[in-house]
Amino acid sequence: MKYCYITFRSITYGQQAERLMQKNKIQTVLLRTPGWMEKKGCGYCLRLRNQDVDEAVRLLRENGVDFRRVYRKAGDGPWEEMM
Repeated sequence: MKYCYITFRSITYGQQAERLMQKNKIQTVLLRTPGWMEKKGCGYCLRLRNQDVDEAVRLLRENGVDFRRVYRKAGDGPWEEMM
């Protein structure tokens, strides 16, 4: 299964996003952001299925939940920043 990551600057935003996704039946896992994704130190991210990312971003924007970046892995290639 292919996954993507949505990054957040704090645990608070990550938890808000996680609750919003649960409410809308989008499966996610809240994790510490890997160092290669965020050069500025601590942060959190949601891991979710690639097929859910557009809906998740729409929900975050509509509900005013601040996020930083979205990463997706293209096939066997490197991780790419989507937005």
